Amino acid sequence: MPDDTPRIAWVTGASRGIGYAVAQELVREGWIVAVSARSVADLEGLAAACAPGPGAVRPYPLDITDEDAAANTVSEIETQLGPITLAILNAGTHEPVDGRALSVAPFRRLMEINYMGTVNCLVPVAERLVARRAGRIAVVASLAGYRGLPTASAYGASKAALINMCEALRPELMAAGVVLSVVTPGFVRTPLTDQNPFPMPFLIDADTAARRIFRGLETRRFEITFPWRFASLMKLLRIMPYGLYFAVTRRALPKKDS
Repeated sequence: MPDDTPRIAWVTGASRGIGYAVAQELVREGWIVAVSARSVADLEGLAAACAPGPGAVRPYPLDITDEDAAANTVSEIETQLGPITLAILNAGTHEPVDGRALSVAPFRRLMEINYMGTVNCLVPVAERLVARRAGRIAVVASLAGYRGLPTASAYGASKAALINMCEALRPELMAAGVVLSVVTPGFVRTPLTDQNPFPMPFLIDADTAARRIFRGLETRRFEITFPWRFASLMKLLRIMPYGLYFAVTRRALPKKDS
């Protein structure tokens, strides 16, 4: 951003994990950061952890599945803090699915939270940035959205939808003066990934992820992905023929309890 641009950021899913670490990184760089999540106590804890600092944190509790509440939150932030110049739409969740015992519920939940929840936040902030012909939006997806992986049929589908959406929107928003990026991390140590019962290759901590996101946002590139070795592996899987690809993913199947 130009030096004279007010640095107001909005980070969703900021109560823990990547969002929490990204908010801290922005504060260290002097940003005023509006943070959203459902937990008021967690947001207040983040604000306390960041004070004093070059920047500051301002809590704005939000359930991203509530479309009207998301629009109202954007309005409140801009009224109270000033125009948003950077939005990092990070809120989301994970739920494993076993294809041998399917139910509709986890697919609906994850699409409602990860995809539609992000859309609920994207629409009102993009509307304002387009009107000003300035600003940056980063949507946090996942390397799991690159190709279908065992136990991630619901999660991966929601993240693939985000990637596809951002690919479609990027040229349109760029033409309107708004830079849109998609963030596709691999495994990051968070309370969610701590629940995973399987080995997580190239696992990194949330602070490292936040620094890599921040460095990526200093450029205008579309894709911000890390760690590079895991990202390279997933990109290779994208171009594998199905016969070879399924031979690989069959080896990743969790063993079913007898």
